[in-house]
Amino acid sequence: MQNILQAAQELFEYTRDLRRDFHKHPELGFEEKRTAKIVAETLSELGLEVKTGIARTGVTGLLETGRTGPNILLRSDMDALPVTEENNIPFASQNPGVMHACGHDGHTAIGLTVARLLVKYREKLCGRVKFAFQPAEEGLGGAERMVLEGVLRNPKIDLALGVHLWNDKPIGWLGIPQGPVMGASDVFTIKIKGKGGHGAVPDRVVDPILATGQIITALQTVISRNVSPLESAVISITGLQSGGKAYNVIPSKVELRGTIRTFKPLVRELVIERFHQVIHSAANTVGCVAEINVRSITPAVTNHYEIAAQVQDTAQQLFGSEAVDKEYRTMGAEDMSYIMREVPGCFMLIGSANAAKGLDMPHHHPRFDFDEDVLPNAVALLTAATIRLSKCEW
Repeated sequence: MQNILQAAQELFEYTRDLRRDFHKHPELGFEEKRTAKIVAETLSELGLEVKTGIARTGVTGLLETGRTGPNILLRSDMDALPVTEENNIPFASQNPGVMHACGHDGHTAIGLTVARLLVKYREKLCGRVKFAFQPAEEGLGGAERMVLEGVLRNPKIDLALGVHLWNDKPIGWLGIPQGPVMGASDVFTIKIKGKGGHGAVPDRVVDPILATGQIITALQTVISRNVSPLESAVISITGLQSGGKAYNVIPSKVELRGTIRTFKPLVRELVIERFHQVIHSAANTVGCVAEINVRSITPAVTNHYEIAAQVQDTAQQLFGSEAVDKEYRTMGAEDMSYIMREVPGCFMLIGSANAAKGLDMPHHHPRFDFDEDVLPNAVALLTAATIRLSKCEW
């Protein structure tokens, strides 16, 4: 284990330089042409069997060992966000309005470095390792599309691993739970329709704003009075649009938007059912009509218990037992869930913030950045976990 960590540390400048290059040249989902070209060329130079154009810009590289064992998928996401960077750093984004504000530049660099190390340690592996560099993780369905286009076939994948740099936690922390890791994400729009009119004669209107106030209040009861206190769920109203600039006009409609987060499918079904009931009831009470649209973005990311246990043990051997948080969960969403819905796996969150260096802004913030000292740790963990799991039958 320590040899692997040392090898990852020796490649630190290689990983860092890759990360900074990707950060300087960010590309939005399904537009990662430059990034994909670098990934494909690097994997080819390592002697892997490379395929491009999966889900438009996705890339895979297959490492053969010649020994019987499980086929393991290692997934890295490549896309950036439509955010204008505010960091004053030498490798700041040169693409106006686009920024790596979630660490995917680091994920891509980590994935390429792991490929380099696993080629070096090929004799320690069994089975095959498929490196999947995914486009469009940020709500655009990249993972789902890669699955539909066969990323889990040829060869048939037995298990999957992935990492996410995590600025909610400091460098040195590792989140590797068994079971749920990240929440299922649904988004919704609610249109409340009434009859507008003059604000001085509210008796002549059907007020959608009044209905909206009651809906917002009533929705708070869906979780508190329907979901078991031992389970977790979230409903958040994140936007409201209605009316114009006039002070004396009651509008005819209001539109709300927001998100629902859950871990378990049965809890999700319960929340969405009650969500509809509460909204229609509150709207009807004041004579309004509600139109509701709920759209699934991703399922929950759920770690396989035995695979996660082996990754936990690997992490403890590398970094000590105190570094591994086995209970952490977050309602943040990740489309790695589409891969892990099809095959068992483990998704690891790796603390990357460092407040002392001013590197602790949250994900998707225009000044997001992480402590690059985390890169060798992530490389070592993913490399060591792959070697260990390649000896097992799944």
